[in-house]
Amino acid sequence: MKLGDVLILSLSLALIIIGIHQTMTVGIGFSYAIFMFAVALLFWFQYRRTKREEAEKNNSKPEKKRKR
Repeated sequence: MKLGDVLILSLSLALIIIGIHQTMTVGIGFSYAIFMFAVALLFWFQYRRTKREEAEKNNSKPEKKRKR
């Protein structure tokens, strides 16, 4: 896992914790945006991880020679 992925995952976890705290103190209406931003970061993390795995898979697969 690269540093950027660690930062995105850590930030989303921190936002989830902040969102839970805000929900308990002022209600879900005020913390909704925090949760949505955390979910967006989780989607971004998953997208980056999937793209990197696809790139590694394509680079490690040897090319087949076509017969003519």
